[in-house]
Amino acid sequence: MTLTPEPDELVLTTATARYAVVVGPGLHATLPERLTRLGLHGTLWLISDREVFPHHGPNLEAALSHAGFLVRTYLVPSGEASKSQGPLWQIYAWMIGSHVERGDVVLALGGGVVGDLAGFAAATILRGIAVVQLPTTLLAMVDAALGGKTGINHPLGKNLIGAFHQPRLVLADTQTLRTLPPRELRAGWAEVIKHGVIRDASLFETLEAHAAEFAAPERLQDPSPDYHQRLGDVIRQAAAVKVAVVSDDEREQGLRVILNYGHTLGHALETASGYGALLHGEAVAIGMHAAARMAAEMKLLAWDNVERQRRLLEAYGLPTAFPPGCDPDQILSLTLHDKKVLHQRIRWILPTAIGQVTVRDDVPDEVVRAVLTSP
Repeated sequence: MTLTPEPDELVLTTATARYAVVVGPGLHATLPERLTRLGLHGTLWLISDREVFPHHGPNLEAALSHAGFLVRTYLVPSGEASKSQGPLWQIYAWMIGSHVERGDVVLALGGGVVGDLAGFAAATILRGIAVVQLPTTLLAMVDAALGGKTGINHPLGKNLIGAFHQPRLVLADTQTLRTLPPRELRAGWAEVIKHGVIRDASLFETLEAHAAEFAAPERLQDPSPDYHQRLGDVIRQAAAVKVAVVSDDEREQGLRVILNYGHTLGHALETASGYGALLHGEAVAIGMHAAARMAAEMKLLAWDNVERQRRLLEAYGLPTAFPPGCDPDQILSLTLHDKKVLHQRIRWILPTAIGQVTVRDDVPDEVVRAVLTSP
């Protein structure tokens, strides 16, 4: 079916898919009509978590049922532990036991954990059925829900088991952010800042200019349309970075690797500390500061830009220092399990300016170790 973009919609186009990424308030109410326009008429398998669903699930179920859709719902515990083999197998049993068919659709209502888990279930059950991403966290709206990466974690590393499976639609209803815990909101800003560093200096500048209001969770309750317009605009601008990169490189054969800025050490930290001790965005923020310091040590980035990034991360309430007791040897060992490793060489994404990065596989071990062991 031909996709005709609406005003302010982003369209992500790859060799295998073309779909809309829509950002704005009140979008859940439009889901039944959008599914119909996309020709999606099968059973809707709504997967969410126990924290998110009570806030947003009942109204969504009611709207879909009223429009004539059959909705089945499954809830997983909130948190990174749900992105693992056990919950995935339980979802398979639920869907197969309830007679899933290839014309059905998985709806992923939640943050990055639910999006990855539900997306992987959709990618693999019956060799693949449609999925629609309904992100409810800032991190998922600008990053996790876009681009078709799905998967679960393994004890040896994060996101090591998965598949590329592009959604049919990403519908980011910004009103869902009102129920997001403040710590989760702060974690999401890490990915927004990341997109400014790697590709969009103007986004970085906007985040600097509006740090006081965007970093304050209480502002989400502000009914001011001007505030919500600015918030929607900045979320859409950050999402546009990922849309452009993935449209150029769907399967991370080239440009898409830059989206992993801060993630090599971030993922290692998450694994070393036990999934969930650090939120993903918190670990990425620490990894970004470390990567900027590596770049400065290698004379690729001016130290004033290292400090500029650090100030912005901290203005949004994000950590930049490694946790106490962090074992440098363990972190270095875990980086070798990173998906970006090629021929046993770690490919580091390093900034060269605000809005520009490079990929290097020649970062000396002593530089990495120095960053890991010094404040």
